[in-house]
Amino acid sequence: MNREQKKNIIDDLSIKLRDSKNIYFTKISGLDSVQTATLRKLCFDKGVSLLVVKNRLLKKAMENQDDKDFSSFYDLLKENTSIMISESSNNPAKVIKDFLKKNDTDTPVLKGAHIENEIYLGHDQLDVLIALKSKEELIGDVIALLQSPIKNLMSSLGSAKQNISGILTSLENNPVE
Repeated sequence: MNREQKKNIIDDLSIKLRDSKNIYFTKISGLDSVQTATLRKLCFDKGVSLLVVKNRLLKKAMENQDDKDFSSFYDLLKENTSIMISESSNNPAKVIKDFLKKNDTDTPVLKGAHIENEIYLGHDQLDVLIALKSKEELIGDVIALLQSPIKNLMSSLGSAKQNISGILTSLENNPVE
């Protein structure tokens, strides 16, 4: 690979790192071709982009970032590194967990993740990342919480209306003397 090709790859990686809010750094080496194809298909189905990169080029792309700090990940750039990028904060974690359950392997391994400017280091953070909710899920939860008191009030008013109507009907049929 010549210098121009390396520069193009670094520029491409820099753009991906800058524009992505949810970036996972993983190790997928050790998978055979069938397992790799299965992982790639699972990523595709979940809307996760999987890229295998050279550590030196990735580090240079990380260093090019002005608004994100990737220095915590420099020590993780050993062995092979793959990047998983997704619009959803927990989809890559779900892909890793699903793949590990369905296959007799201990790979892929989560090295770390950069989620909305938060840093998660190590494979033991996988369950924490799976539990993260996306922005849309959080907005849905807030809307549901806001609607609940209004629904209860409307239900109470509806039942009170029926109670008053029942009392009036009862009084009409049986006048009080």
